Amino acid sequence: MTAFKINQWLIAALLFIGFNLPFALKAQESNMLQITGRISDDQKNEPLAGASVQIGNSGEGAITDQQGRFTLRTRARIPFTLLITSIGYEPREVEVKSTGSNLNIALVTRTVLGNEVVVTASRVSESILKSPVAIEKLDIRAIKESAAPGFYDALENVKGVQMTTSSLTFKVPNTRGFNIPNNFRFMQLVDGVDMQAATLGVPLGNAIGPTELDIQSVEITPGAASALYGMNAINGMANLITKNPFTSQGLSFYQKLGVNHVDGKDHAPALLTETALRYAKAFNDRFAFKLNIDYMQGTDWRSNTRLDQNSNYLKSANPGFPALNGTANAAFDGWNKYGDDALAGSNVVSIGGLTIDGKNDQTLRVARTGYWETDLVSPQVKNIKFDGSLHYKPTTHSEIAYTYRVGSMDGVFQRGNKIRLQDVVVQNHALQFKNRNFSWLSYLSVENTGSSYNVKPLADNMDLYSGGATDTKTAASWGTKYKSALNAYGAEHGGLNSANLAAATAYARQQADAGRALPGTARFDSIKNVITSINNWDIKSGSIPDAPVTGGAALVQKSRLYHTEAQWDLSSKVKVVNLLVGADARIYAVVPDGNNFVDFSRPLDERNDPLPDGRFGKNVLYKKFGGFAQATKTLFGEHLKLFGSVRYDYNPEFTPKITPRIAAVYTASEQHNFRITYQQGYRFPALFEALSFVNNGRVKRVGSLSYINEGLGYLDNSYTQQSVINFNATVSAQGNTDGAALANRSLLIPAGLPKARPEKINSLEIGYKSILFDNKVVVDIDAYSNVYDGFLGQVQVFVPKGETIGSDAAVRAMLDRNRDATNATATTAASKGQDRYRVYTNAKNEYTNYGSSLGITYNFYQKFLVKANAAYNKMKSNKTDDIFVTGFNTPDWTANITFGNRELFKNFGFNVTWRWQNAFLWESPLVTGTISAYHTVDAQVNLRLPALKTTIKAGASDLLNHRYLQYAGGPTIGGLYYLTLTLDNILQ
Repeated sequence: MTAFKINQWLIAALLFIGFNLPFALKAQESNMLQITGRISDDQKNEPLAGASVQIGNSGEGAITDQQGRFTLRTRARIPFTLLITSIGYEPREVEVKSTGSNLNIALVTRTVLGNEVVVTASRVSESILKSPVAIEKLDIRAIKESAAPGFYDALENVKGVQMTTSSLTFKVPNTRGFNIPNNFRFMQLVDGVDMQAATLGVPLGNAIGPTELDIQSVEITPGAASALYGMNAINGMANLITKNPFTSQGLSFYQKLGVNHVDGKDHAPALLTETALRYAKAFNDRFAFKLNIDYMQGTDWRSNTRLDQNSNYLKSANPGFPALNGTANAAFDGWNKYGDDALAGSNVVSIGGLTIDGKNDQTLRVARTGYWETDLVSPQVKNIKFDGSLHYKPTTHSEIAYTYRVGSMDGVFQRGNKIRLQDVVVQNHALQFKNRNFSWLSYLSVENTGSSYNVKPLADNMDLYSGGATDTKTAASWGTKYKSALNAYGAEHGGLNSANLAAATAYARQQADAGRALPGTARFDSIKNVITSINNWDIKSGSIPDAPVTGGAALVQKSRLYHTEAQWDLSSKVKVVNLLVGADARIYAVVPDGNNFVDFSRPLDERNDPLPDGRFGKNVLYKKFGGFAQATKTLFGEHLKLFGSVRYDYNPEFTPKITPRIAAVYTASEQHNFRITYQQGYRFPALFEALSFVNNGRVKRVGSLSYINEGLGYLDNSYTQQSVINFNATVSAQGNTDGAALANRSLLIPAGLPKARPEKINSLEIGYKSILFDNKVVVDIDAYSNVYDGFLGQVQVFVPKGETIGSDAAVRAMLDRNRDATNATATTAASKGQDRYRVYTNAKNEYTNYGSSLGITYNFYQKFLVKANAAYNKMKSNKTDDIFVTGFNTPDWTANITFGNRELFKNFGFNVTWRWQNAFLWESPLVTGTISAYHTVDAQVNLRLPALKTTIKAGASDLLNHRYLQYAGGPTIGGLYYLTLTLDNILQ
């Protein structure tokens, strides 16, 4: 909460200005013309809330309240024309000829929207029917009527969108494949401001974005948008648009009460609450402001799936000993368990020199015991966010706005490891100018991770607390105790054999874990608190009283993002085509923390150490610059519209890239709209992918820039992880001797990692959109093919310490036995062992994915509406394996159907949504496994009380409480049942 205290002056200033500006501007209002009126439904004469009343295309206007009334003040000269629009009704123009008018205006029902306007696809306003790419829009009515518990959750029902829920506070959308919980390929904007938390590497659209009361609409563009928006929009983008205080005024209040964990399986039933306030006020047609505050708290979904991803038949386990199958697996690597990471090789102890079934020199691979995520992570989460903005119109058609936005959040998300977010604070300052032809936006984002921590090093270091206070606390010493207990068990039971091996390994683990810090004890909590306060994930000595060694798990990341952009519509100056040009610049300033990011100008052996002043070196700058031009031309009486754009991007770490896009939209018979688009896209590595230098104990994670490799050797002097696993399995079966190792050296495959380059996509998309049968049916179809070149991902490699790959010493360094510090014997030479790195790099293969989606909206009777959509996404397999698994992480099929009536009878409506997806394989460095198919039902009923300007909504997401997972290692999600109360535009 420190950032909130630091910025109290700023919040107080906004509040002071907001509530005192009326007195300062009172005198100016005497020159204003005031128009009042009521907007209603032409059939029932019922008031229409949320209708827009604008003076022509000037941008001046108002929004009607719950009683359909509006008040509009303007300096415009009579006569002028009002344009009245409301979702589901025909637009209407009304001429105002005299002052003091009290207008009564009835709108004619138009059930299905046909001419929605979007801005995201081409960066200019255009009909959604004639957009050159697939685009979806959630307007304010769709948001209010959604059965989802919040507007951000409603994105999951949008055609082609896959939502990944890491926490109640943290959701990430994705489109068209290659999904990850921290999605670098999908951009989230709020009023043009990028919501990416740079050093965390996660988009925070729902954590610090708009409140439920301030959201106006959401536009989603699936697929590449790099040609106009730059390097972070290679897979798509979401643009969250908030309400303007000039047109949406008054005081609004929102209260949600909900309950989750109703089955009590992962947690006792728990209360969720959210409270929000919005106040907006305009003074004459020049000044306006708005203030939003939101507080949400609840009990998070728990990640508590206890499957084994290192089953005993795998080479990384003990396939030669069938007795260790199932629950007896000594190399158990559990989903949602940490400190037992056998597949990463970081928590495995090889117990060599055993005699089993009369055979000498046998080896067992044993994973450390570890801790479950539910023991390490508190489920209590909260999210506090505030934003305030000041708006000034120098002229009727121009506007200047300053916005301050701050959010504090808890939660969990998955990067290379699980991260517990705790008191994370992100702030945005944005200054914007726009008029009819020109816009300029500059913003600053400030990030502070608060008291967050990394779950894996927490478990790794908790694992060290076994035995008495004087014991040596290392993985090797744990293995020595394990081996002693194993042999002791064998001595008491006539030797180790297949019949008693399972019981022997269970006994050995119990003895090796003696004195272990147990969850739920004061000692466990005390040790955890110390570890999570230490900003060093390696092992350091002397920090905890009851043990001689310890490491830390604190996540201390701070950064600043500076961004500026401008665009200029030159269409009025260039007569041949409509021309739009723009440019942008972005600088990330990363504060080295000695653990995730370091000052690379410092010597290699000093990068992780603090300087005398406590800092870890100079700030690291990562820069990107770009510009674009877009030309459009309509031909054949508006039937054909052609688009052409090109973008130039430069990052000093890479060669410049040029990104083209060409598109055509053809309209036949005024309602059938066909489109085709080809575009390229590039993505520079994100901040964490480029510059990370993660000091993560036994496996170090490093960024893609080649100079990070200097002195480490992981690019050109390493073996692939899978080849090391295969090598050790074969050598172990042959006695684990040097002779066996050298005889099988051909199994070790050099990694040969390439120099990093930007990820590239070539995308082809076709589509069709139309309104049919007298505005009763909307059809929207698209199909695409994407080809990725240089796909960015992570690969784990093994570097022999002080040796060159291919040498005898390097081969011996890959043996499992080096992990428990086996001394040289008659059959084994001494070895320096290996270093392990998880490296961000480019894939060697090209990857093609393709798919299609279909959406149909049908108004079949009065106000009854059915919306259905389905999406298909597939990745084409390659003939050869790559250096890492790309992780398509997307179901082949997703579908949802929504049935509802916004007014079944007077002021009462309902909505029901069924959502389904099929099973798919989730692959990540942390957890790999199959995600089962699931389906859910969301439902809501709402009652409007116009006289009280109030709406009551009761509903449930996952109404039938079908527990499901969205990704491997993620939380189990179940039913959330809620009641909301909204008071809108009171004190207007």
